Amino acid sequence: MSKLFCITDDPISVEEVVQLVSRREAGAINTFIGTVREFTYGKRTLHLEYQTYRSMAEKKLEQLGVEIEERWPEAKTAIVHRVGRLDIEDVAVVIAVSTPHRADSYEASRYAIERIKEMVPIWKKEHWEDGDAWIGDQTETNPYPEGAPQKEDLK
Repeated sequence: MSKLFCITDDPISVEEVVQLVSRREAGAINTFIGTVREFTYGKRTLHLEYQTYRSMAEKKLEQLGVEIEERWPEAKTAIVHRVGRLDIEDVAVVIAVSTPHRADSYEASRYAIERIKEMVPIWKKEHWEDGDAWIGDQTETNPYPEGAPQKEDLK
């Protein structure tokens, strides 16, 4: 793994993502690991299926990296998001942010995951014991009943 911002079909190595931002200037490396949980609002999930428009999603992740550099000029960020079928406890996303001081790495990491949910075109289908449904965007405020965002959803 050599790209700072990418989408992958393969399991994510947290250590490899951390190595992308590790450097002598860093006094902190904050790592956020998003995993697939078993229960959501009391409903048991069996697995998830993430889909994306890969090239658009990677461009949005790069754009997010620029936003972080503008807010925290000394930060170095790497973000990898997995797509495809993910089982319970699988790692869906890893964000690693290195900064000279810890407060900036916490803040930039939190900013990154919230912005991913707002701006990166990744959506999921939840599979439960009693059925499945496309959830829509990652903020879960915009459903995609046809299984993928429509043109107006990607503005």
